[in-house]
Amino acid sequence: MATTSQATAVWEGKLRDGKGSFKAGSGAFGGSYTFKTRFEGAQGTNPEELIAAAHAACLSMALSA
Repeated sequence: MATTSQATAVWEGKLRDGKGSFKAGSGAFGGSYTFKTRFEGAQGTNPEELIAAAHAACLSMALSA
């Protein structure tokens, strides 16, 4: 039976001056992000970076098969 992955994310404040945080359900990773890290190239992480990492991990496993 397949397991279900979980994560949480919270955004506080208004869009441009607020801040957010995310955490994997396993507790293995998490981080914070802002409007600037998502849309203006500021140093830091963002949710899209995690999606890219997940896709890269799946692709590398598929290619090894």
